[in-house]
Amino acid sequence: MTEADAGRIVRTSSTLDDRARRSVALTGVRTFLGRSLLRLLEEDDRVRRLVVIDRETPVNAGPKTRSYIVDRTQPGAPARIAEILAAENVDTFAHLGFLESPTRNLAYAHELESVGTLHVLNACRERPVQKLVLGSSTALYGAHFDNPNFLSEGHALRGLPHTPFLSDKIDAERQVEAYAREHRSASVAVLRFAPLLGPTVENYVSRWLTGAVVPTLLGYDPLLQFVHEVDALAALKLALDREVSGVFNIVGDGVLPLSTVIKLLGHTNLPVPHFLADRIAHLLWVAGLAEVPPSLLRFMRHLCVADGDKAKREMGFLPGYTSREAVLELGAALRLREARLLTEAYA
Repeated sequence: MTEADAGRIVRTSSTLDDRARRSVALTGVRTFLGRSLLRLLEEDDRVRRLVVIDRETPVNAGPKTRSYIVDRTQPGAPARIAEILAAENVDTFAHLGFLESPTRNLAYAHELESVGTLHVLNACRERPVQKLVLGSSTALYGAHFDNPNFLSEGHALRGLPHTPFLSDKIDAERQVEAYAREHRSASVAVLRFAPLLGPTVENYVSRWLTGAVVPTLLGYDPLLQFVHEVDALAALKLALDREVSGVFNIVGDGVLPLSTVIKLLGHTNLPVPHFLADRIAHLLWVAGLAEVPPSLLRFMRHLCVADGDKAKREMGFLPGYTSREAVLELGAALRLREARLLTEAYA
């Protein structure tokens, strides 16, 4: 994300209802959204303090930022977080501390996402905040043969069988839902982001799509949707700035067949028979040579696209990029990187 993009988001938010001199706590500053939000809020005059609660100090911490080293998986985390919230007079909490890609360390992932969210919410119960925003994913709906063309926020989070990468996040959402029912005076917003694409963000989806040869499932060409990295950050800023509560799908306009996405990126697909793909994916995952578990191959078979109308209607979120444009931005960035590598090689 460029400085111009960040500036556009800050200027857009300056016209919103005044929440002057807020103190905002953040988790997940190692994620794309976390570190980008930290930079963005440093430039927001209405934010007096940024309070990072994480396992390490962010490298892009600015003068507004105070960093507290806290392991959210530990039993003493709720009391420590509550102490920090009180000391810094925090009124807004952005909980973004979730894994961006699957891991084989399932115990750690569960402690970080499910137990870690429990500890954050218990701290907020002890020392309440005015606003809580949770970063989530449209992938939690799961890719299923009977999914409707567009999944609304009221659709069940079915995830996928044997996929802790999704089930831990679903548990975190359910905890936040219970917290919202208990604390109706607080604004609690959950943002379910479509896969993020753009010139700078990197995740398991972007890495899958940007290989010279992209593996696909023979006979399947599912529709996909994305959200541009700038739009994702803009939606997060809107949720922090505006008095909105509830669950919102954050997606770019339009959908694309997987085959079209691969062509737009200038790559070649490698169709693999389904029965063979499952076996290969399992062996590679066990051997530590694959980035995703075999259960996620379901997203290469079945539809999982979300309806973004509620975010437009209630949040005022209008994506600046379509799904197609997000793909094209990624492709342009890839070609630029390749050109730079060639230039350096022959310099």
